[in-house]
Amino acid sequence: MTATEASAVATAVRPMPEGHRLKAGSLGPVGIAFFVLAAAAPMAAFVGAGPTTFSMIGPGVPLVYLVIAAVVALFSVGYLRMSRYVTSAAGFVAYIGRGLGTRAAGASAGIVIVTYIALQLGFWAQFGVFANQALVTYGGIDIPPWAWAFVFIAVTTVLSMYGVDMSLRVLGVILSLEVVVVVILLVGILVHGVESPSFESFSPSVFSSPGLGLAFLFVAGCFTTFEATTVFSEEARDPARSIPVALYTVIGFIAVFYGVASWIVSMALGPDNVQEAAAGNLSGIMFQLARDNVGPWLEASMQIMVVTSYLAMLLGMSNMFARYTFALSRAGILPKGLAVIGVRHTPARASLVNGVVVAVLLAVFFACGADPMVNIFAWSVALGTVGFLLIMAVSVAVLAFFLRRAGRGSRRGVGALFATVIAPGASVILLVGMLVFSIGNYDAMLLGDGGTAKLLLIALPFAALLGAAAAHPSRNVSFTVNNTEKSFS
Repeated sequence: MTATEASAVATAVRPMPEGHRLKAGSLGPVGIAFFVLAAAAPMAAFVGAGPTTFSMIGPGVPLVYLVIAAVVALFSVGYLRMSRYVTSAAGFVAYIGRGLGTRAAGASAGIVIVTYIALQLGFWAQFGVFANQALVTYGGIDIPPWAWAFVFIAVTTVLSMYGVDMSLRVLGVILSLEVVVVVILLVGILVHGVESPSFESFSPSVFSSPGLGLAFLFVAGCFTTFEATTVFSEEARDPARSIPVALYTVIGFIAVFYGVASWIVSMALGPDNVQEAAAGNLSGIMFQLARDNVGPWLEASMQIMVVTSYLAMLLGMSNMFARYTFALSRAGILPKGLAVIGVRHTPARASLVNGVVVAVLLAVFFACGADPMVNIFAWSVALGTVGFLLIMAVSVAVLAFFLRRAGRGSRRGVGALFATVIAPGASVILLVGMLVFSIGNYDAMLLGDGGTAKLLLIALPFAALLGAAAAHPSRNVSFTVNNTEKSFS
Protein backbone atom coordinates (compact mmCIF):
# COMPACT_ATOMS: atom_id res chain seq x y z
CA MET A 1 0.00 0.00 0.00
CA THR A 2 1.36 3.41 -0.96
CA ALA A 3 1.50 6.35 1.41
CA THR A 4 -1.35 8.01 -0.49
CA GLU A 5 -3.55 4.91 -0.22
CA ALA A 6 -2.76 4.56 3.47
CA SER A 7 -3.79 8.17 4.02
CA ALA A 8 -7.04 7.61 2.11
CA VAL A 9 -7.90 4.56 4.22
CA ALA A 10 -7.14 6.41 7.42
CA THR A 11 -9.41 9.22 6.28
CA ALA A 12 -12.22 6.81 5.41
CA VAL A 13 -12.27 5.19 8.83
CA ARG A 14 -11.95 8.30 10.95
CA PRO A 15 -14.97 8.74 13.28
CA MET A 16 -17.48 11.35 12.28
CA PRO A 17 -18.26 14.04 14.92
CA GLU A 18 -21.77 13.81 16.37
CA GLY A 19 -22.53 17.32 15.11
CA HIS A 20 -22.10 16.05 11.55
CA ARG A 21 -24.29 12.95 11.80
CA LEU A 22 -27.93 12.59 10.82
CA LYS A 23 -30.47 11.10 13.26
CA ALA A 24 -29.79 7.36 13.37
CA GLY A 25 -32.61 4.80 13.60
CA SER A 26 -35.37 7.22 12.55
CA LEU A 27 -36.52 5.35 9.43
CA GLY A 28 -37.58 1.77 8.75
CA PRO A 29 -38.03 0.12 5.34
CA VAL A 30 -41.62 1.38 5.02
CA GLY A 31 -40.60 4.96 5.75
CA ILE A 32 -37.74 4.84 3.29
CA ALA A 33 -39.93 3.27 0.61
CA PHE A 34 -42.57 5.98 1.16
CA PHE A 35 -40.00 8.71 0.55
CA VAL A 36 -38.74 7.11 -2.64
CA LEU A 37 -42.16 6.16 -4.02
CA ALA A 38 -43.48 9.64 -3.29
CA ALA A 39 -40.54 11.05 -5.21
CA ALA A 40 -41.39 8.63 -8.04
CA ALA A 41 -44.85 10.29 -8.06
CA PRO A 42 -47.24 7.66 -9.48
CA MET A 43 -49.92 10.17 -10.46
CA ALA A 44 -47.47 12.69 -11.92
CA ALA A 45 -45.73 10.01 -13.97
CA PHE A 46 -49.05 8.56 -15.09
CA VAL A 47 -50.46 11.89 -16.26
CA GLY A 48 -47.22 13.63 -17.27
CA ALA A 49 -44.64 11.11 -18.47
CA GLY A 50 -47.10 8.47 -19.65
CA PRO A 51 -48.61 10.33 -22.64
CA THR A 52 -45.17 11.63 -23.66
CA THR A 53 -43.77 8.10 -23.82
CA PHE A 54 -46.83 6.79 -25.67
CA SER A 55 -46.33 9.54 -28.26
CA MET A 56 -42.80 8.23 -28.88
CA ILE A 57 -43.28 4.47 -29.21
CA GLY A 58 -47.01 3.75 -29.13
CA PRO A 59 -48.28 0.69 -27.24
CA GLY A 60 -44.84 -0.65 -26.26
CA VAL A 61 -44.52 1.50 -23.12
CA PRO A 62 -45.28 -1.34 -20.63
CA LEU A 63 -42.46 -3.45 -22.06
CA VAL A 64 -40.01 -0.56 -21.75
CA TYR A 65 -40.95 -0.20 -18.07
CA LEU A 66 -40.18 -3.87 -17.51
CA VAL A 67 -36.87 -3.63 -19.38
CA ILE A 68 -35.70 -0.58 -17.44
CA ALA A 69 -36.82 -2.19 -14.16
CA ALA A 70 -34.79 -5.30 -15.00
CA VAL A 71 -31.68 -3.21 -15.71
CA VAL A 72 -32.09 -1.26 -12.47
CA ALA A 73 -32.68 -4.48 -10.51
CA LEU A 74 -29.54 -6.03 -12.03
CA PHE A 75 -27.56 -2.93 -11.12
CA SER A 76 -28.95 -3.10 -7.60
CA VAL A 77 -27.53 -6.56 -6.94
CA GLY A 78 -23.95 -5.30 -6.79
CA TYR A 79 -25.02 -1.94 -5.40
CA LEU A 80 -26.70 -3.56 -2.41
CA ARG A 81 -23.80 -5.94 -1.91
CA MET A 82 -21.48 -2.99 -1.63
CA SER A 83 -23.87 -1.24 0.76
CA ARG A 84 -22.62 -3.69 3.40
CA TYR A 85 -19.33 -1.83 3.34
CA VAL A 86 -20.48 1.76 2.88
CA THR A 87 -22.94 3.76 4.98
CA SER A 88 -23.27 7.34 3.78
CA ALA A 89 -25.84 9.90 2.73
CA ALA A 90 -23.55 10.53 -0.27
CA GLY A 91 -25.23 7.63 -2.11
CA PHE A 92 -23.60 6.74 -5.43
CA VAL A 93 -20.71 9.11 -4.75
CA ALA A 94 -19.55 7.23 -1.66
CA TYR A 95 -19.67 3.95 -3.59
CA ILE A 96 -17.65 5.37 -6.46
CA GLY A 97 -15.13 6.73 -3.98
CA ARG A 98 -14.61 3.28 -2.47
CA GLY A 99 -14.37 1.61 -5.88
CA LEU A 100 -12.52 4.09 -8.08
CA GLY A 101 -10.95 6.60 -5.69
CA THR A 102 -11.43 10.15 -4.52
CA ARG A 103 -11.01 11.88 -7.89
CA ALA A 104 -13.68 9.70 -9.54
CA ALA A 105 -15.99 10.31 -6.58
CA GLY A 106 -15.50 14.06 -6.92
CA ALA A 107 -16.31 13.89 -10.62
CA SER A 108 -19.46 11.88 -9.92
CA ALA A 109 -20.43 14.40 -7.22
CA GLY A 110 -20.41 17.14 -9.84
CA ILE A 111 -22.66 15.06 -12.11
CA VAL A 112 -25.02 14.27 -9.23
CA ILE A 113 -25.44 17.95 -8.41
CA VAL A 114 -26.32 18.82 -12.02
CA THR A 115 -28.62 15.78 -12.25
CA TYR A 116 -30.80 16.52 -9.25
CA ILE A 117 -30.95 20.27 -9.75
CA ALA A 118 -31.98 19.71 -13.38
CA LEU A 119 -34.68 17.22 -12.39
CA GLN A 120 -36.08 19.61 -9.79
CA LEU A 121 -36.14 22.49 -12.30
CA GLY A 122 -38.06 20.44 -14.84
CA PHE A 123 -40.59 19.04 -12.40
CA TRP A 124 -41.23 22.40 -10.75
CA ALA A 125 -41.98 23.92 -14.16
CA GLN A 126 -44.40 21.10 -15.02
CA PHE A 127 -45.99 21.37 -11.58
CA GLY A 128 -46.72 25.04 -12.25
CA VAL A 129 -48.46 24.19 -15.51
CA PHE A 130 -50.71 21.51 -13.99
CA ALA A 131 -51.52 23.67 -10.94
CA ASN A 132 -52.51 26.57 -13.17
CA GLN A 133 -54.56 24.26 -15.41
CA ALA A 134 -56.51 22.87 -12.45
CA LEU A 135 -57.28 26.31 -10.99
CA VAL A 136 -58.37 27.74 -14.35
CA THR A 137 -60.64 24.74 -14.98
CA TYR A 138 -62.35 24.63 -11.60
CA GLY A 139 -61.84 28.11 -10.16
CA GLY A 140 -61.67 30.35 -13.18
CA ILE A 141 -58.52 31.98 -11.81
CA ASP A 142 -55.34 32.23 -13.87
CA ILE A 143 -52.18 32.23 -11.74
CA PRO A 144 -49.04 31.87 -13.90
CA PRO A 145 -46.95 28.69 -13.55
CA TRP A 146 -43.93 30.58 -12.22
CA ALA A 147 -45.92 31.90 -9.25
CA TRP A 148 -47.08 28.41 -8.31
CA ALA A 149 -43.52 27.10 -8.57
CA PHE A 150 -41.93 29.77 -6.37
CA VAL A 151 -44.58 29.58 -3.63
CA PHE A 152 -44.34 25.82 -3.30
CA ILE A 153 -40.57 25.71 -3.57
CA ALA A 154 -40.70 27.73 -0.36
CA VAL A 155 -43.25 25.35 1.20
CA THR A 156 -41.33 22.15 0.40
CA THR A 157 -38.06 23.71 1.52
CA VAL A 158 -39.56 24.47 4.93
CA LEU A 159 -40.97 20.95 5.22
CA SER A 160 -37.61 19.48 4.27
CA MET A 161 -35.88 21.66 6.85
CA TYR A 162 -38.41 20.64 9.51
CA GLY A 163 -37.42 17.02 9.35
CA VAL A 164 -38.10 13.47 8.22
CA ASP A 165 -41.01 12.75 10.59
CA MET A 166 -43.26 15.54 9.44
CA SER A 167 -42.38 15.07 5.79
CA LEU A 168 -43.10 11.33 6.04
CA ARG A 169 -46.64 11.94 7.28
CA VAL A 170 -47.33 14.34 4.41
CA LEU A 171 -45.86 11.97 1.84
CA GLY A 172 -47.75 8.95 3.16
CA VAL A 173 -51.16 10.59 2.83
CA ILE A 174 -50.48 11.99 -0.64
CA LEU A 175 -48.98 8.78 -1.98
CA SER A 176 -51.87 6.64 -0.73
CA LEU A 177 -54.51 8.93 -2.24
CA GLU A 178 -52.91 9.15 -5.67
CA VAL A 179 -52.50 5.37 -5.92
CA VAL A 180 -56.19 4.92 -5.03
CA VAL A 181 -57.28 7.44 -7.67
CA VAL A 182 -55.22 5.78 -10.43
CA VAL A 183 -56.52 2.34 -9.44
CA ILE A 184 -60.13 3.59 -9.65
CA LEU A 185 -59.45 4.85 -13.18
CA LEU A 186 -57.85 1.56 -14.23
CA VAL A 187 -60.78 -0.45 -12.88
CA GLY A 188 -63.19 1.87 -14.67
CA ILE A 189 -61.33 1.38 -17.94
CA LEU A 190 -61.36 -2.41 -17.56
CA VAL A 191 -65.10 -2.39 -16.86
CA HIS A 192 -66.17 0.06 -19.57
CA GLY A 193 -63.35 0.68 -22.01
CA VAL A 194 -61.68 -2.64 -22.89
CA GLU A 195 -63.48 -5.17 -25.06
CA SER A 196 -60.76 -7.86 -25.04
CA PRO A 197 -57.18 -8.16 -23.76
CA SER A 198 -54.38 -7.24 -26.15
CA PHE A 199 -50.76 -8.25 -25.67
CA GLU A 200 -49.35 -6.08 -28.44
CA SER A 201 -47.75 -3.88 -25.77
CA PHE A 202 -45.31 -6.70 -25.06
CA SER A 203 -44.36 -7.41 -28.67
CA PRO A 204 -40.58 -7.39 -29.40
CA SER A 205 -41.35 -5.07 -32.32
CA VAL A 206 -41.13 -2.18 -29.85
CA PHE A 207 -37.34 -2.52 -30.01
CA SER A 208 -37.39 -1.43 -33.64
CA SER A 209 -39.31 1.76 -32.86
CA PRO A 210 -37.43 4.93 -33.90
CA GLY A 211 -38.45 6.58 -30.62
CA LEU A 212 -37.08 3.84 -28.37
CA GLY A 213 -33.99 5.77 -27.28
CA LEU A 214 -36.15 8.67 -26.17
CA ALA A 215 -38.54 6.34 -24.38
CA PHE A 216 -35.61 4.87 -22.47
CA LEU A 217 -34.82 8.34 -21.13
CA PHE A 218 -38.32 9.25 -20.02
CA VAL A 219 -39.09 5.84 -18.51
CA ALA A 220 -35.71 5.76 -16.76
CA GLY A 221 -36.66 9.14 -15.32
CA CYS A 222 -39.35 7.36 -13.30
CA PHE A 223 -36.61 5.35 -11.56
CA THR A 224 -34.22 8.22 -10.82
CA THR A 225 -35.00 8.41 -7.11
CA PHE A 226 -34.52 4.73 -6.21
CA GLU A 227 -31.04 5.72 -5.05
CA ALA A 228 -32.65 7.46 -2.09
CA THR A 229 -32.90 4.09 -0.37
CA THR A 230 -29.16 4.25 0.36
CA VAL A 231 -29.05 8.02 0.74
CA PHE A 232 -31.20 7.50 3.87
CA SER A 233 -28.93 4.69 5.15
CA GLU A 234 -27.49 6.79 7.98
CA GLU A 235 -31.01 7.28 9.35
CA ALA A 236 -32.24 3.72 8.76
CA ARG A 237 -33.07 1.19 11.44
CA ASP A 238 -31.09 -1.97 10.72
CA PRO A 239 -29.72 -0.76 7.33
CA ALA A 240 -28.65 -4.29 6.30
CA ARG A 241 -32.33 -5.26 6.20
CA SER A 242 -34.14 -1.96 5.66
CA ILE A 243 -32.23 -0.80 2.57
CA PRO A 244 -32.63 -3.97 0.41
CA VAL A 245 -36.32 -4.33 1.35
CA ALA A 246 -37.04 -0.69 0.54
CA LEU A 247 -35.05 -0.73 -2.71
CA TYR A 248 -36.64 -3.82 -4.24
CA THR A 249 -40.07 -2.66 -3.04
CA VAL A 250 -39.55 0.56 -4.99
CA ILE A 251 -38.30 -1.17 -8.15
CA GLY A 252 -41.11 -3.72 -8.03
CA PHE A 253 -43.79 -1.12 -7.42
CA ILE A 254 -42.67 1.10 -10.31
CA ALA A 255 -42.38 -1.84 -12.70
CA VAL A 256 -45.76 -3.37 -11.83
CA PHE A 257 -47.82 -0.23 -11.15
CA TYR A 258 -46.60 1.81 -14.12
CA GLY A 259 -46.40 -1.22 -16.39
CA VAL A 260 -49.95 -2.38 -15.68
CA ALA A 261 -51.33 1.17 -15.80
CA SER A 262 -49.76 1.91 -19.19
CA TRP A 263 -50.93 -1.47 -20.54
CA ILE A 264 -54.54 -0.77 -19.57
CA VAL A 265 -54.40 2.73 -21.07
CA SER A 266 -52.95 1.29 -24.27
CA MET A 267 -55.85 -1.16 -24.53
CA ALA A 268 -58.39 1.57 -23.77
CA LEU A 269 -57.14 3.83 -26.57
CA GLY A 270 -56.36 0.93 -28.89
CA PRO A 271 -52.84 -0.31 -29.68
CA ASP A 272 -53.09 1.10 -33.20
CA ASN A 273 -54.35 4.51 -32.05
CA VAL A 274 -52.59 5.18 -28.72
CA GLN A 275 -49.56 6.92 -30.22
CA GLU A 276 -51.61 9.38 -32.25
CA ALA A 277 -54.12 9.95 -29.45
CA ALA A 278 -51.37 10.71 -26.90
CA ALA A 279 -49.44 12.98 -29.26
CA GLY A 280 -52.58 14.98 -29.97
CA ASN A 281 -53.46 15.58 -26.32
CA LEU A 282 -50.36 15.22 -24.16
CA SER A 283 -51.65 17.17 -21.17
CA GLY A 284 -55.24 15.98 -21.22
CA ILE A 285 -55.53 12.42 -22.51
CA MET A 286 -55.55 10.83 -19.04
CA PHE A 287 -58.16 13.26 -17.75
CA GLN A 288 -60.31 12.47 -20.80
CA LEU A 289 -60.09 8.75 -20.02
CA ALA A 290 -61.18 9.44 -16.43
CA ARG A 291 -64.19 11.47 -17.59
CA ASP A 292 -65.26 8.95 -20.24
CA ASN A 293 -64.79 5.76 -18.20
CA VAL A 294 -65.67 6.81 -14.64
CA GLY A 295 -67.10 10.32 -14.55
CA PRO A 296 -66.37 14.04 -14.15
CA TRP A 297 -65.75 13.59 -10.41
CA LEU A 298 -62.71 11.37 -11.09
CA GLU A 299 -61.40 13.82 -13.67
CA ALA A 300 -61.60 16.56 -11.05
CA SER A 301 -59.93 14.33 -8.47
CA MET A 302 -57.10 13.58 -10.87
CA GLN A 303 -56.64 17.27 -11.66
CA ILE A 304 -56.15 17.91 -7.96
CA MET A 305 -54.11 14.78 -7.26
CA VAL A 306 -51.63 15.41 -10.06
CA VAL A 307 -50.78 18.70 -8.35
CA THR A 308 -50.34 17.09 -4.94
CA SER A 309 -48.42 14.23 -6.57
CA TYR A 310 -45.87 16.68 -7.92
CA LEU A 311 -45.61 18.24 -4.48
CA ALA A 312 -44.99 14.81 -2.94
CA MET A 313 -42.38 14.02 -5.58
CA LEU A 314 -40.59 17.32 -5.13
CA LEU A 315 -40.74 17.09 -1.35
CA GLY A 316 -39.15 13.64 -1.51
CA MET A 317 -36.54 14.84 -3.98
CA SER A 318 -35.80 17.89 -1.86
CA ASN A 319 -35.27 15.69 1.21
CA MET A 320 -32.99 13.35 -0.71
CA PHE A 321 -30.88 16.00 -2.42
CA ALA A 322 -30.52 17.93 0.84
CA ARG A 323 -28.87 14.82 2.30
CA TYR A 324 -26.66 14.54 -0.75
CA THR A 325 -25.62 18.16 -0.35
CA PHE A 326 -25.03 17.63 3.36
CA ALA A 327 -22.84 14.57 2.71
CA LEU A 328 -20.83 16.23 -0.07
CA SER A 329 -20.21 19.20 2.18
CA ARG A 330 -19.17 16.95 5.04
CA ALA A 331 -16.82 15.17 2.65
CA GLY A 332 -15.13 18.42 1.63
CA ILE A 333 -16.46 18.80 -1.93
CA LEU A 334 -18.92 21.58 -1.09
CA PRO A 335 -18.47 24.35 1.51
CA LYS A 336 -18.29 22.92 5.03
CA GLY A 337 -21.04 25.22 6.26
CA LEU A 338 -23.63 23.07 4.48
CA ALA A 339 -22.78 20.11 6.72
CA VAL A 340 -24.34 21.71 9.79
CA ILE A 341 -27.45 19.89 11.00
CA GLY A 342 -30.55 21.49 12.47
CA VAL A 343 -32.01 21.03 15.93
CA ARG A 344 -34.03 18.05 14.67
CA HIS A 345 -30.90 16.31 13.35
CA THR A 346 -31.81 17.10 9.75
CA PRO A 347 -29.71 18.82 7.04
CA ALA A 348 -31.66 22.05 7.42
CA ARG A 349 -29.02 24.36 5.97
CA ALA A 350 -28.50 22.12 2.94
CA SER A 351 -32.29 22.04 2.40
CA LEU A 352 -32.43 25.84 2.45
CA VAL A 353 -29.59 26.24 -0.02
CA ASN A 354 -31.13 23.68 -2.36
CA GLY A 355 -34.42 25.58 -2.38
CA VAL A 356 -32.71 28.91 -3.04
CA VAL A 357 -30.56 27.56 -5.89
CA VAL A 358 -33.51 25.91 -7.63
CA ALA A 359 -35.64 29.06 -7.27
CA VAL A 360 -32.91 31.30 -8.69
CA LEU A 361 -32.25 29.07 -11.70
CA LEU A 362 -35.96 28.74 -12.37
CA ALA A 363 -36.28 32.53 -12.22
CA VAL A 364 -33.55 32.86 -14.85
CA PHE A 365 -35.39 30.47 -17.19
CA PHE A 366 -38.71 32.28 -16.79
CA ALA A 367 -37.04 35.70 -17.16
CA CYS A 368 -35.62 34.55 -20.50
CA GLY A 369 -39.12 33.65 -21.67
CA ALA A 370 -38.65 29.86 -21.63
CA ASP A 371 -41.80 27.80 -22.08
CA PRO A 372 -42.33 25.75 -18.89
CA MET A 373 -43.19 22.52 -20.76
CA VAL A 374 -41.35 22.65 -24.08
CA ASN A 375 -38.17 24.20 -22.73
CA ILE A 376 -37.75 23.96 -18.96
CA PHE A 377 -39.42 20.59 -18.33
CA ALA A 378 -38.27 18.67 -21.40
CA TRP A 379 -34.71 20.04 -21.48
CA SER A 380 -34.11 19.72 -17.75
CA VAL A 381 -35.58 16.25 -17.26
CA ALA A 382 -33.72 14.92 -20.30
CA LEU A 383 -30.46 16.38 -18.95
CA GLY A 384 -31.12 15.02 -15.47
CA THR A 385 -31.94 11.53 -16.71
CA VAL A 386 -28.79 11.35 -18.85
CA GLY A 387 -26.81 12.36 -15.76
CA PHE A 388 -28.54 9.68 -13.70
CA LEU A 389 -27.77 6.95 -16.24
CA LEU A 390 -24.18 8.18 -16.45
CA ILE A 391 -23.77 7.85 -12.68
CA MET A 392 -25.30 4.37 -12.76
CA ALA A 393 -22.95 3.39 -15.58
CA VAL A 394 -20.02 3.93 -13.26
CA SER A 395 -21.25 0.89 -11.39
CA VAL A 396 -17.91 -0.25 -12.75
CA ALA A 397 -16.85 1.10 -9.33
CA VAL A 398 -18.73 -1.79 -7.70
CA LEU A 399 -16.95 -4.23 -10.00
CA ALA A 400 -13.57 -2.66 -9.26
CA PHE A 401 -14.20 -2.75 -5.52
CA PHE A 402 -14.99 -6.46 -5.41
CA LEU A 403 -12.27 -7.44 -7.87
CA ARG A 404 -9.78 -5.71 -5.58
CA ARG A 405 -11.13 -7.60 -2.60
CA ALA A 406 -10.88 -10.87 -4.53
CA GLY A 407 -7.25 -10.07 -5.18
CA ARG A 408 -6.75 -9.92 -1.42
CA GLY A 409 -8.06 -13.48 -1.03
CA SER A 410 -11.75 -12.96 -0.18
CA ARG A 411 -13.83 -16.14 -0.49
CA ARG A 412 -16.30 -16.22 -3.39
CA GLY A 413 -19.09 -18.74 -4.05
CA VAL A 414 -21.45 -18.85 -7.02
CA GLY A 415 -23.90 -16.38 -5.44
CA ALA A 416 -21.15 -14.00 -4.46
CA LEU A 417 -19.61 -14.22 -7.94
CA PHE A 418 -22.94 -13.21 -9.49
CA ALA A 419 -23.44 -10.33 -7.03
CA THR A 420 -19.90 -8.96 -7.22
CA VAL A 421 -18.81 -9.60 -10.81
CA ILE A 422 -21.49 -10.85 -13.21
CA ALA A 423 -24.36 -8.51 -12.26
CA PRO A 424 -22.23 -5.32 -12.00
CA GLY A 425 -20.43 -6.13 -15.26
CA ALA A 426 -23.64 -6.84 -17.15
CA SER A 427 -25.33 -3.71 -15.80
CA VAL A 428 -22.39 -1.56 -16.95
CA ILE A 429 -22.72 -2.92 -20.50
CA LEU A 430 -26.48 -2.41 -20.58
CA LEU A 431 -26.36 1.09 -19.11
CA VAL A 432 -23.62 2.27 -21.46
CA GLY A 433 -25.64 0.89 -24.38
CA MET A 434 -28.74 2.76 -23.21
CA LEU A 435 -26.75 5.97 -22.83
CA VAL A 436 -25.25 5.76 -26.31
CA PHE A 437 -28.62 4.88 -27.85
CA SER A 438 -30.48 7.67 -26.04
CA ILE A 439 -27.95 10.42 -26.74
CA GLY A 440 -27.77 9.30 -30.35
CA ASN A 441 -31.52 10.03 -30.60
CA TYR A 442 -31.37 13.26 -28.60
CA ASP A 443 -31.87 15.57 -31.58
CA ALA A 444 -35.16 13.85 -32.39
CA MET A 445 -36.72 14.82 -29.07
CA LEU A 446 -39.73 17.11 -29.10
CA LEU A 447 -37.84 19.82 -27.22
CA GLY A 448 -38.63 22.87 -29.28
CA ASP A 449 -34.93 23.33 -30.05
CA GLY A 450 -33.08 20.02 -29.99
CA GLY A 451 -29.75 21.72 -30.63
CA THR A 452 -29.99 23.86 -27.51
CA ALA A 453 -31.14 20.89 -25.45
CA LYS A 454 -28.14 18.85 -26.61
CA LEU A 455 -25.84 21.77 -25.85
CA LEU A 456 -26.96 21.65 -22.21
CA LEU A 457 -25.35 18.20 -21.91
CA ILE A 458 -22.01 20.02 -21.70
CA ALA A 459 -22.97 20.83 -18.11
CA LEU A 460 -22.30 17.19 -17.14
CA PRO A 461 -18.61 16.89 -18.12
CA PHE A 462 -17.99 20.46 -16.93
CA ALA A 463 -19.43 19.64 -13.50
CA ALA A 464 -17.42 16.41 -13.43
CA LEU A 465 -14.18 18.33 -14.01
CA LEU A 466 -15.01 20.79 -11.24
CA GLY A 467 -15.88 17.95 -8.87
CA ALA A 468 -12.66 16.10 -9.63
CA ALA A 469 -10.67 19.27 -8.98
CA ALA A 470 -12.48 19.81 -5.67
CA ALA A 471 -11.65 16.24 -4.61
CA HIS A 472 -7.89 16.76 -4.60
CA PRO A 473 -6.33 14.25 -2.15
CA SER A 474 -4.59 17.06 -0.27
CA ARG A 475 -8.00 18.27 0.94
CA ASN A 476 -8.52 15.15 3.05
CA VAL A 477 -11.79 14.26 1.32
CA SER A 478 -13.87 11.38 2.72
CA PHE A 479 -17.32 10.34 1.52
CA THR A 480 -18.09 7.61 4.06
CA VAL A 481 -19.25 7.79 7.66
CA ASN A 482 -17.91 4.36 8.48
CA ASN A 483 -15.93 1.58 6.88
CA THR A 484 -17.19 -1.86 7.87
CA GLU A 485 -15.22 -3.93 5.41
CA LYS A 486 -13.51 -6.00 8.09
CA SER A 487 -16.85 -7.22 9.40
CA PHE A 488 -17.61 -8.87 6.08
CA SER A 489 -14.19 -10.32 5.20
